[in-house]
Amino acid sequence: MTSPSTPTAAAPSPEAPSDRRRWFALAIVMTAAFMDLVDVTIVNIAIPAIQQDAGATFSQIQWITAGYALALGAGLITGGRLGDIYGRKKVFLIGITGFTVASALCGFAANPEMLVASRILQGAMAALMVPQVLSIVHATFPAHERGKVFGLFGMVVGLGAVSGPLLGALLTEWNILGLEWRPIFLINLPVGIAGLLLGRKFITESKAPRALRLDLVGVVLVTAGLLMLLYPLTRGRELGWPLWGYAMMAGAVVVFGALIAYERNKAAKDGSPLVELSLFKVRSFAAGIAVQTVFGVSLGIFFLVWTMYMQVGLGWSELRAGLTGVPFSIAVSVAAGISVQKLVPRFGRKVLQAGALTMAAGVLIYIWEAGRYGADIAPWQMALPLVVMGLGMGLIVAPLTDAVLSEVPREHAGSASGLINTVQQMGNALGLGLVSVVFFGAMDENVVPQQVAAEFAHGFQNALWWVFGVLVVIFLLMLGLPRRPAQHVEGAEALDAPSASAASASDREPALTS
Repeated sequence: MTSPSTPTAAAPSPEAPSDRRRWFALAIVMTAAFMDLVDVTIVNIAIPAIQQDAGATFSQIQWITAGYALALGAGLITGGRLGDIYGRKKVFLIGITGFTVASALCGFAANPEMLVASRILQGAMAALMVPQVLSIVHATFPAHERGKVFGLFGMVVGLGAVSGPLLGALLTEWNILGLEWRPIFLINLPVGIAGLLLGRKFITESKAPRALRLDLVGVVLVTAGLLMLLYPLTRGRELGWPLWGYAMMAGAVVVFGALIAYERNKAAKDGSPLVELSLFKVRSFAAGIAVQTVFGVSLGIFFLVWTMYMQVGLGWSELRAGLTGVPFSIAVSVAAGISVQKLVPRFGRKVLQAGALTMAAGVLIYIWEAGRYGADIAPWQMALPLVVMGLGMGLIVAPLTDAVLSEVPREHAGSASGLINTVQQMGNALGLGLVSVVFFGAMDENVVPQQVAAEFAHGFQNALWWVFGVLVVIFLLMLGLPRRPAQHVEGAEALDAPSASAASASDREPALTS
């Protein structure tokens, strides 16, 4: 334990609890996180309009959505480490600036090729911006306030995940100034500019308390491994699952093995690995990462299948499909808001497990309704399973993030948040890849038009059974999480002290300035 009079990266300054600036900073980074989350989902709802207006081929449409995910997933760990080295505020501002510029390029794209390239750039800039969000929160707020903060973060996650399709539907149908689908990207411009200007004023700079260097070999290995895994998962169904795709995914395992060996050697040599393997010795982090990955798989399957079921199978308009998701969004936000602040301090890990079981119950209700009502199912009939699933998801998202980061040393916050977001993207990509098996693979492609709705309902039910099975696995994995999150324990800040004390007093900096 360090002296109270000595400012370190592990202990906020005495003025921190009364410093209102940090709440403005929180609003700014949360807005950026919301912008990224919405951008992931907002495009899907506008795909038909983009295809018709821009004349894009199916392959180009695939890359408009997949290019963003590939660039984001491949760059998240590197983005987190850059924040550790050069300053999280600085890298965040660079990321939000680049994201805004890329959004403008997407909105004013002259052809599908330009749109694909701009989406890849947008994902790369998001990879700089997104990891800094949790890092800034972790470095800015003391342990006893993080429960409230992560509760707000869970609400943002829930709103972002579901409001994207609704916002995309509205912006596309309104056809603002005759711009068709382009406002779904241009809406980021005023938000990004405001975030840049306010971020410069209110966000406090923080970085790792000891000098680190960028691990270029690690960057190459992790990028290559992720691309080798995500690319064939993204393109596999379109290309007929070629042999080279399976070979690439097998090769990704080899690359990740080489990465682990190299990072272990790098840590022993100079202490600046890209992936901080010592984090996996922290039980809460290792268990949380496993849950986060599998949870991403379930969400990857559900949201894509759900969208296809409503718009293609049932023939609903973009707006009708978007409005159907409103009860889900509200339920996620409400449950996320109360889970960390009210339930987790009292019940601990049981809250997350209850969330998994509640989501599973909602899935079972949805399976029954899809079979019971078939093509005649109405939005109001979907409300019950969506609310139940939303409540379950809300009980998971906020406490899970808190559990993963609760015992992470603050100087590794960037690496930890980068890993959290990366495995989430990997899980989502795996879920999206499985859609071709669990959804399309269950349907007969040669049916007459009158049977399309029934086939989609059948495929939807089959996919939901897979989601149910994944949620059971998540429930079991949650047994590895700590019974009580460390941040609710008195003196949890001491967890960061040994790492901070390794740096000299001149290298240390308070988490906040007054």
